[in-house]
Amino acid sequence: MHLTNASLIPALERILLTLWVGSLWVTGFVVAPVLFAELADRTLAGSTAGTLFTLTSYIGLVCGGVLLLLNAALQKHINWRALTITAMLLLIVIGQFVITPMVAELRLQGLTESARFGQLHGVASVLFLLTSVLGLLLVAAGQYRQD
Repeated sequence: MHLTNASLIPALERILLTLWVGSLWVTGFVVAPVLFAELADRTLAGSTAGTLFTLTSYIGLVCGGVLLLLNAALQKHINWRALTITAMLLLIVIGQFVITPMVAELRLQGLTESARFGQLHGVASVLFLLTSVLGLLLVAAGQYRQD
């Protein structure tokens, strides 16, 4: 395969989208469930999963940010892909920088069995699921820049 300047940016877009959405699905729907199924220590499983979700969030912020910048540089109008990426980035920011610190504070207080902890964990799960589904929509739509 020979990459030219014309094909380099679409290739980069596909790589970034694959890395981002792949990390979402593998972490959330493969690795995290395996951790809880295989590790007897739920605290260790949760801590490890939390670290992986944080890493996945940062991967998403970098990949999504670059994808959004590429889209803005190459498109003359706002398109559904830019809106979808923006929504995904917003969901990540809310999850990582609003919900996660609140969950961590409850964990430090030893309130992992509290209703509030369960509610916040549920909100974080819904945000992650929405991000994952939106990412899958982008992947299913095919080549990133074809509008």
